[in-house]
Amino acid sequence: MIRFRQVLVVPGMTPLLSISLLARAAITADATALTMYVVLALDMSYAAAGAVVAALTAGVALGGPLLGRMIDRRGLRTVLGATVMSQLVFWPTVPVLPYVILLGASFAAGLLMVPIQQVTRQAIAAMTTAGQRRAAFALESVVGELSYMVGPAVVILCAAKMSPGVVAWGLGAAIVAGGTGIALLDPPLRAEDEADDEAADRPRRREWLGAPMVAVLTMGFGVAMLLSGIDLAIVATLRETGQVSWAAVVVAVLGVASVVGGLVYGALSRPMSTWLLLGLLGLATVPVGLAHDWPWLCVAVIAAGLLTAPTLSTVADAVSRLAPAGVRGEATGLQSSASSAGFALGSPIVGAAIDASAPAGGFAAAGLVGLLTALTGYLLSRRSPAVAPSPSSSSSSSSSSSSSSSSPSSQAPEPCDATAPTP
Repeated sequence: MIRFRQVLVVPGMTPLLSISLLARAAITADATALTMYVVLALDMSYAAAGAVVAALTAGVALGGPLLGRMIDRRGLRTVLGATVMSQLVFWPTVPVLPYVILLGASFAAGLLMVPIQQVTRQAIAAMTTAGQRRAAFALESVVGELSYMVGPAVVILCAAKMSPGVVAWGLGAAIVAGGTGIALLDPPLRAEDEADDEAADRPRRREWLGAPMVAVLTMGFGVAMLLSGIDLAIVATLRETGQVSWAAVVVAVLGVASVVGGLVYGALSRPMSTWLLLGLLGLATVPVGLAHDWPWLCVAVIAAGLLTAPTLSTVADAVSRLAPAGVRGEATGLQSSASSAGFALGSPIVGAAIDASAPAGGFAAAGLVGLLTALTGYLLSRRSPAVAPSPSSSSSSSSSSSSSSSSPSSQAPEPCDATAPTP
């Protein structure tokens, strides 16, 4: 745990991760809150609720790179101020909006969603040295897993005891509090030696959005599709055996395994390539469909869970390494957009596989998505024999060379693997 201790003692890191957990738990539950409001308060169909959630998701996917670009150009507090105000307007008005207006407002709220995830990743890249970054992103992925485990569950529990409108107000308050907390913390988004860089020094998009970056974004898209498909396949499997009430337990086991996997991976002395981790995750997912009863399903998802957080952390690490400081916000925004698109497409694709075959086909489809995107990422990364590290990586590596040159974690990645995180 020495690696994690070194990360957590970085000034500002612990409050950053703590506020991020609060805000991300609320943001991951926004789709659940809107679904329950439309179904319970408006007494409309799940299809109608799905349309509202789709509008919100589409806004988030489109807004990610736009907000990231604004952060690069205008600064963190300007963007946080605008997005916090948009959420402060949207969530209190949800209970009084007609359905048609709610559709458009949900898209706008997604477009201006507080970019907690992007900001956290940018700050981690700026606040840590190259030797600390893998453990830091492992912690960030653990925070993400905890938010997915806590957020929706809390919203469902609260909705059972109070009106969906009140739940929407509380959720909005948590999002606003998280965004305000990050604004007050004002974490650095560039390393000290990058602080004087001007927006005019931004490299052109074609200079950094090449095959290596596209490879990483493709794999981020793939792991999101896979995870979305796993959740649906779990529900479908247990519904077929009349055990759907145990789905929450299976998902919880998956989440706990992911947290353990993230902590173990962050403590390792050597990294693994993103394409390899994603490929292993795909392989571990395919046979899960052989389990039918919930106890065996709990056992079957452990291997996939152990690989989830490490895969997510290597994607974030690779994006921060490949993106120059002047466009880091836009790059992390693209990563968030790729993930949002993956989550949006994973369920219908896996659902179609389940309808065409059996619940086991859902796990097979999700695993194949992981394998195909891992292969695509591998092939794209091989198009460039070497990738120059981002300025922050180079400078932070230089500044920390005296303390890490004798450690295995200071070795450079294999030149031919653009998606391997910097150790």
